[in-house]
Amino acid sequence: MTEADEPAPSVAVVGGGAVGVTAAHDLAARGADVTLFERGELAAGSSGRAAGLLYDAYAEDVDAAVGARALERFRAFDRSLPGFSFAACPYVIAVCEGDPDADAVPAMVDRMREHGREVSLVDPDALGERFPSLRTDDLAVAAVAAGAGWTDPPSYVRALGERAAREGVAIETDTPVAVGSRTDAGREIRVRDDAGGGSPAAERRAFDAVVVAAGAHTRSLLADAGVSVPVVPYRVQALVARDAYDGPMVYDATADAYFRPHPDGLLAGDGTEPVPADPDDYRREADDWFREDVVAVLDERLARGDAPGRSARTGRDLDDALAWAGLCTATPDGDPLVGPVDRSEEAVPTLFVAAGWQGHGFMRAPAIGETVAEGVLASLAGVAVDAPDSPWIGAFDPERFDGDESFEVTEGMSLSNRTDGE
Repeated sequence: MTEADEPAPSVAVVGGGAVGVTAAHDLAARGADVTLFERGELAAGSSGRAAGLLYDAYAEDVDAAVGARALERFRAFDRSLPGFSFAACPYVIAVCEGDPDADAVPAMVDRMREHGREVSLVDPDALGERFPSLRTDDLAVAAVAAGAGWTDPPSYVRALGERAAREGVAIETDTPVAVGSRTDAGREIRVRDDAGGGSPAAERRAFDAVVVAAGAHTRSLLADAGVSVPVVPYRVQALVARDAYDGPMVYDATADAYFRPHPDGLLAGDGTEPVPADPDDYRREADDWFREDVVAVLDERLARGDAPGRSARTGRDLDDALAWAGLCTATPDGDPLVGPVDRSEEAVPTLFVAAGWQGHGFMRAPAIGETVAEGVLASLAGVAVDAPDSPWIGAFDPERFDGDESFEVTEGMSLSNRTDGE
């Protein structure tokens, strides 16, 4: 058999969120025989509850490169992917007077600009003139990322899922699976029975490689295969308020909250609970304290009402708002795990992970899915992870951890996480 006659590599992708669907699509586009397994419906997990902020305003070089590639692909999909749209919108980072993080912002912006990001420091008064919907008189510093935008995350997953199916991906929803052991031919997937078990009678399928991109369920899925990874789910919250808003996306670093335009008004979050959450048993409704905090942030940051710089919203509750909670995943150092997790000198890797996004998974999905597709195929072809021509990102190598680390969950959007170590 000639090389041209060799069968296409078979790859199972476990997880029907943004990263999993992108990886499946890109693998199929590169000639792989792909099956996507999702325990529910596409976008039923974290991607379906994501905020949809899209930006490349990162100071660290790897993050900046990944963010830039993701935005490039989002814009391309806006032109070519039916059912998906990208809304260009400036992204404002605002820090209040008295916040010690304010001193770090100029250097952070310089780093972003060194990486080619279209980010600039803006005087608070000038920011208020540019965006009259914002109150800025209490700010110490602000930065604006011009090349940002937002979208509806479920629409991306579903639209790209439809294209993936046209590319030949077999999409099996409502199909929970367990990751099996390595075999002579690659890696085994066991389709779980209706009771959720992976009994010996369960259907077993063999693939050359398996990619686990299952968000909050990643750790348990890999544990089925005897692999331990330090990926811990934690709960975050968001809501949509039915108030007209046509201003920029804003991250209020002092309040540790964000908001953006939404077709039904204004979307705001981030009610982070920095403790581990059970992905099968967590509260999916927003908490009262989160709603109250959002009211306070919007009262402080939105310049509405008769008095200059004050909000007419003070004291108003958001009982009529659509509010929810979802899960993000944390790692010990805040960087994701992307790459093979069963490396050995004797055998080609067969099991790969893509997880641990610290709340930035959806906005990175087009770039990370592409990296996973290229990396899996390179690994199956015998290219070492640390080879000069390897597509894998060294900073995201899962083997930098033992897998059993204990660590505190930290919120991924915080300004300190953007500036630490810069």
